[in-house]
Parts: sequence; structure tokens; C-alpha cells
Amino acid sequence: MKISLTSERQQWVEDKVQSGRYQSVSEVIEAGLRLLEERDRVYQNRLAELQAQIDVGIQQLDRGERVDGKAVIERLLAKNRSDD
Repeated sequence: MKISLTSERQQWVEDKVQSGRYQSVSEVIEAGLRLLEERDRVYQNRLAELQAQIDVGIQQLDRGERVDGKAVIERLLAKNRSDD
């Protein structure tokens, strides 16, 4: 596989190898890909959690369980003022 980097990115990668932390350019790229993979996994997990919370909220609304939005905001504002 061939990749193209800007001169700044190429210098950054070479600096990482020169620092001794990485043995090769491939090792630097592999570390970056692992971080990208982890970020994607975290994003997907958070997205799934959010979807689950939305589903719970929809089910609660379907059962008629509602909260007065204005009252919630007033409680949050009061709590925020008491925390100061």
C-alpha cells in the first residue's frame, strides 16, 4: 500500500521514529490506526447508549410518563444557583 502525506505530516512521522519511541514509519502509522480504531469503537458505543436512552424515553412517552420541561429547567436553574 502506498500513502501520501503532507510534508508536515511526513516530518512529524519521521520525528517520531527519530525520537526512538517507534522503530519504523510503519509502527507510527500502525499506532495511529489503533487510536483511530479505538475512537471509532468509543463513538459507536456512545451512539448505541444514546439510542438505548432515546428508546427508553420513547417508551416512557408512549406510556404517558411525561415531565414538564419548564419545571425541569426551573429545578436545574435553582440547583445551579445553589451550587454557586
